[in-house]
Amino acid sequence: MGIVAVVLTFVGYIPYLRDTLKGKTKPHVYSWFLWSFITFIIFAQQISAGGGAGAFVTLATAILCLTTFILAMRGGKKDITKADTASFIFSLVAVGMWLLAKQAVISAILLATINFLGMIPTVRKSWTKPHSETLFSWSLSALNNLLGIIALQNYSLVTWLYPASCFLENGLFSLMLVVRRKVVSLKN
Repeated sequence: MGIVAVVLTFVGYIPYLRDTLKGKTKPHVYSWFLWSFITFIIFAQQISAGGGAGAFVTLATAILCLTTFILAMRGGKKDITKADTASFIFSLVAVGMWLLAKQAVISAILLATINFLGMIPTVRKSWTKPHSETLFSWSLSALNNLLGIIALQNYSLVTWLYPASCFLENGLFSLMLVVRRKVVSLKN
């Protein structure tokens, strides 16, 4: 199950990276920076908590988030608002809190919170421009996180919280994109 989830992670990102290179998808630099940074940390935390093969979905995601961030620096969304900056600052404060946290469970909760805060700039951007994201990639990401949860070898809050939060965030974001695309199409 872990191998299938990792393969699906790469399959899901291929259209996203392709669309980013073509300029169709406009990743928000704040979101992708935060996601790449914390996803590597979460992978290490999952491995240390015995997550096993299910944690390799997180590693694949971290590598692809970093790749997306690098591409976003080149051609991504850079019209940064005060709300984007506020969510970025709150995320960095949460990283500081994570560094001070001595308990794995508290760390896992803080990292999931940072991941959620990183979503805010992307949601804001996509609300008005829902075609600036690749729906297929977000939908498949929800599925591969669900498979990653199933593939975990040890279940604890530390190992399943991140993929569970990603499953919910990506699934809800995909739903928002579908709805907003219909609304925008009706207006045109």
